[in-house]
Amino acid sequence: MWWRFSLLVLAAVAVALAANPQLEEDELAALKYVNDLEQEILARNNEATEASWAYESNLTEDNLKQRNEIQTRNANYFKEVARELRKFNYKDFKDADLKRKIKKMTDLGYAALAEDKFTQLLDAISSMSENYAMAKVCDYKDRTKCDLSLEPELTETLATSRDPEELKHYWTQWYDAAGAPTRDNFLKYVQLNKEAAELNGYTSGAESWLDAYEDESFEAQVDAAIEEIRPLYEQIHAYVRHRLRERYGEAVVSEKGPIPMHLLGNMWAQTWDNIADFTTPFPESRQLDVTEEMVRQGYNPIQMFKMGDEFFMSLNMTELPATFWEKSILEKPTDGRELVCHASAWDFYRKDDVRIKQCTRVNMEDFFTVHHELGHIQYYLQYQHQPSMYREGANPGFHEAVGDVLSLSVSTPKHLEKIGLLKDYVMDEESKVNQFYRSGLGKLVFLPFAYTIDKYRWGIFRGDIQPHEYNCKFWEMRSKYSGIEPPVVRTEKDFDAPAKYHVSADVEYLRYLVSYIIQFQFHRSACELAGEYVKGDPEKTVNNCDIYQSVNAGNAIKEMLAMGSSKPWPDAMEALTGQRKMSADALLEYFQPLYDWLVVENKRLGAYVGWEPTEKCKPE
Repeated sequence: MWWRFSLLVLAAVAVALAANPQLEEDELAALKYVNDLEQEILARNNEATEASWAYESNLTEDNLKQRNEIQTRNANYFKEVARELRKFNYKDFKDADLKRKIKKMTDLGYAALAEDKFTQLLDAISSMSENYAMAKVCDYKDRTKCDLSLEPELTETLATSRDPEELKHYWTQWYDAAGAPTRDNFLKYVQLNKEAAELNGYTSGAESWLDAYEDESFEAQVDAAIEEIRPLYEQIHAYVRHRLRERYGEAVVSEKGPIPMHLLGNMWAQTWDNIADFTTPFPESRQLDVTEEMVRQGYNPIQMFKMGDEFFMSLNMTELPATFWEKSILEKPTDGRELVCHASAWDFYRKDDVRIKQCTRVNMEDFFTVHHELGHIQYYLQYQHQPSMYREGANPGFHEAVGDVLSLSVSTPKHLEKIGLLKDYVMDEESKVNQFYRSGLGKLVFLPFAYTIDKYRWGIFRGDIQPHEYNCKFWEMRSKYSGIEPPVVRTEKDFDAPAKYHVSADVEYLRYLVSYIIQFQFHRSACELAGEYVKGDPEKTVNNCDIYQSVNAGNAIKEMLAMGSSKPWPDAMEALTGQRKMSADALLEYFQPLYDWLVVENKRLGAYVGWEPTEKCKPE
């Protein structure tokens, strides 16, 4: 008789649903309300983006005031929209797309705060960002000359100087100037971040950020990926530390300790490719660096962007619109204004109004950055037909991955030869190891750094890391996951995490880690579609693939990009890769030749693998 009972229950449920005309009426009303909002939301997003662009392009008090006023006004508007939408019992609606839209529109982020607190939060973040953008340090040789900026002076010095005392000077000056002054504003920011998260129904800001990935197991997936790549990371770390000891000696670099980070060619030791010149496995083999050739051929920033544009068009993607060339800032202005030079791509929520702001220099690194930023632009152009709430990446990491997929092709010798920047380059075994090594210094060593930046902030947001331990916990984590340490002893009087732009500017960083993993999944699939990769074929490997001019690969990427965030990210990933989970397997396949070589080489050198904890941060 159980089946009769089951049928009765099902019939009762069906009758109940059919007999709820109020729910159907509410769903129609909600649909009309959401559709009617679209043009207003686009206009407001455009106004806010224009104000942010004006401020970041010219850091004045007037521009800051105008930007914050518009953001506050919009916050109040979206708060009212959310209040109206929350009147509907939308979780019982039948239309899955409508439910998705309403969920996005009722999660207000910081706009959930009361107006005075929202303004306080904006002020705190603006103050931290402004401190970062305007921080100046003193010259190593002339301590009375104190007008050096991060971009370009410090960045170039960290990349090129091989004097450990000079590097230590600039490292210390930067962290002192860009970090400690933000502590009070950071404390305000943490408190208001917590209040906003709770108002949106999250236990902390960590859960608020992680919710964007629409998977309760996502944090565990990230932890697993970091563990998966750790053996490879430990090998490259051991090799680099050995080479640094050869250059600088035992007094500067210990045998088993973390690497002093000022020696790694980057202010945050997030990538190490700037020290490839003296750590490269086979220095006698020709190095892959086309900077000199770019300069010799008279390259300029405009030409670099035009070449990036041509790459996308070769994939059957969208040509950069005229407004891009009219309104972008592609070189550092010479009129003396202060601006945020950090490369960024912008969507202005109007048809074809997309821009980049980048203080572009003529070198190979910036040539790859150009392609990365144009990846963001292409994403904007492909999903601009979507409703406003879907005009974003499938998850935060997708946006960052797209441009890098192109860079993986652009950085291959075969592509650089095609575009006339490389001639007669022989890709023998030594050259291959050099190429994978250099790529590892850029891609692989970044992963534990990116992991730390957000794992640290999750700990703060969750209350697991308290203000009295903010600094030493940061260095403890950088040591644990990256095996690096500061060049001088730090204390809790210092506050070093905000000396990284994304911490000062309140930019979630997990997106970069995710992008560095999934880009290899995207790349492998695009290479298969381009006929450039066949598993097991030594002539068609994933690490020697150039998808340039492949319409098949381009069309598949376009299909993924055009979805925006209209579907959960596994749906978008599946459109290109056939996979629905993030996995480090494609990354590890890409770097397998490097891993095999490093294991043998480190044994030959007697290089210690692993590292002891840092002792470079004292509570007082």
